[in-house]
Parts: sequence; structure tokens; C-alpha cells
Amino acid sequence: MKRKPRVLFVVTEDWYFWSHRLGLARNARDAGYEVVLIARYSAYRAQIEAENIRCIALPFERSLRHPGRDLHCLIALAKLIRAERPTIVHLVALKPILLSALAVLTAPHVSFIHAVTGLGYLFTAEGAPARGMRVLVLCLLRWLLGRRNSSLLVQNDDDLQELRKHGVGDLARTRLIAGVGVDTLQFSPAYAEEEQIPLVILPARLLRDKGICEFLDAAKRILRRGVNVRFALVGALDLDNPAALRTEELKAMLLPGIEWWGIRADMASIYRRAAIVCLPSYREGLPKVLLEAAACGRPLIATDVPGCREICRNNSTGLLVPLRNSEALEQAIVQLLADPLRRRDFGVRARSIIEAEFSLAMIAKQTLDFYGELHGVESGI
Repeated sequence: MKRKPRVLFVVTEDWYFWSHRLGLARNARDAGYEVVLIARYSAYRAQIEAENIRCIALPFERSLRHPGRDLHCLIALAKLIRAERPTIVHLVALKPILLSALAVLTAPHVSFIHAVTGLGYLFTAEGAPARGMRVLVLCLLRWLLGRRNSSLLVQNDDDLQELRKHGVGDLARTRLIAGVGVDTLQFSPAYAEEEQIPLVILPARLLRDKGICEFLDAAKRILRRGVNVRFALVGALDLDNPAALRTEELKAMLLPGIEWWGIRADMASIYRRAAIVCLPSYREGLPKVLLEAAACGRPLIATDVPGCREICRNNSTGLLVPLRNSEALEQAIVQLLADPLRRRDFGVRARSIIEAEFSLAMIAKQTLDFYGELHGVESGI
């Protein structure tokens, strides 16, 4: 009996898989794939296994500060992939991609998809250490993506052009698929839920390169003007990330009218309560929070950077502001707060764009079609 094709996802954290790749995994499972996940597990293993996804633990470190542990993971990952004999290995984000180097060599008949989820800290950070690490990472990516069993998956054209400029990826084995998609039933408009006092939120991990400091600076100045508005950060600390804000730093920045809600499971409800959703990030792949907020019919304010501008389209679904510019962010927020009809118009257009270009069903089909190209089978969805 011929076995099912097997797709093996490699993700550093189970929570990230649950948040960002579960929809794709469900579609792959329903299309006839056996789905396996290699990750570091914390709170989500039982829920993932309940989705008929087999879980294998590997103690990934998301930072690059522990080369000894990374070497252990590199060897262990190669052994696991050889033992599992998957049809496709779908590596999500830079750390799993880099740790696949040995596996790509030792499993030449397996198709590896290297999914770049955004050129983040390494490409936005300044200083000699970051530049040196960037050179090393690009050299390894050029070698990895030069292998015949390796394909490149990117989320926006800016990242594609940046990687091509550095000689990363073969065009014939490269695909641009716009993010992970959004469930348009779960994330849908409900304008009656909007707060009476306008609420402006920034839903993201608390990292400097998400524009947290610029958002808080803009919020403080708006509140000093006497504008009747509330601000909220919605997201977790991420102390493994080199751009992380520390708890004491964050608490020192909070004032009456500026709240930190932490991580929330009910994000659809949170978006619907918001008058404006902001993401003044320094660079993104294709941010899931903007996809979800747009699907909920929320007007957006974001920085004019790769990833954000694909969803926040200036004067159509929201307003774009310059990078690292809290004054421009302040002006954009005040402008939209003063114009409820414009906010509603932006939100309606945002929802339409999601339905036309970014639905989960559409993005999953594109990804499964890519899987099929790699092993000669149509997606069937």
C-alpha cells in the first residue's frame, strides 16, 4: 500500500505554529498529507496533536547566542529528517532554515522549502556585529538555496528582490506567496463592538523593531493634547529576541490611558473593539496582525516598509507613515480619530482586499500547489 505524502514542518516554537501555520497544516492534512511538526513544545502540544498532527520535540534556541546547542540541533534535525523520510520539509523562519544545512546534504531526495517570514532583526539592526552576522547568514543562504533539493518561499516582493540582489535562491525554485492567509469567518467585521471611547491598539510582540517606542511616544503626545482616546499594547514580552523590551522598560513607559494587555486568545474580539490598528514596524514578511485586523474591517496605520505596505495601502485601507517617525504616527492617528467616516471607508476596503487576495483558502491552495509541483501531485483543493 502506497503511503501518504508526508509534510514535516520545522518551527522553533509550538505557539508560533499554532498561531501562524495551523491553518495551512489543516489544509494539508485534509488534502491527504500526513502532517508532522518538529518544534520546541510549551503549552500547545496537546492541542496540536488533537488536530491529528504528529509532534516531535527538539529543544530549539531562537537566538544565535548558543552555538553548542545549535550544533546539537543541527545534527539532531538531520537524523530526524532521515528517519522520518518526509516528502517535503517546510522550514519556517531563519533559524530552522540555517539549522537544515546538514539535513539538506544528508537527505538529497527530500524537497526542502525554506520559508523566509521576513528579513527582520538581522536586516534592520545597525552596528558591526549585526553586519558581520548578516554576511555570514547570506553566505549560508546562498549555499543552501543553491542545492537542487532546496526551494525558497518568500512573502513579499521586497524580500524577494533583496535576496536576489545577494544571489540567494534560484528563480525556478522560488515562489512568492503572500503570507499565511486569514480565516475570513473567524475574523469578520462587527462594527457594533467598537468602544465608545476610541481605542487604538498595537498588536505585536513587545520588540523595539515592531515600533513599540514610537507608538508609545505618539500616544503620550496625543493624550497630552487632551484627546479622548485609549491606547493598548496587545502582545507578549519576547526576551529571547535581541530587540526585546524588558519588563521594567515597558512599565516605565506606561501612563494612564496607555495599557498593556499582554497576550490574548480572543484577538478577533480585540480588533473589533478598536477604532484603529497600528503596526509601526521596521520590517515585516506579511504581518498576520494586519491581515486579521483588515479582515475585521479595521482601518490601519503602518510604516511604509516591506510587508506592511502590502496590506496597509495608503489612503485606501489606511495610512502609511515613515519609518521611526513618532511625529508622523501621531499626526496619522489624530487625523483618523477625527474622521469616523473615513475610518469606516478604510475598514470596508480592507475587508474587500482580504477576501480578494489574502484568504486562508486562497493562500493554502497556492502553498499546496507548490508542494504538488515538488512531488508531482495536484493540491486537490
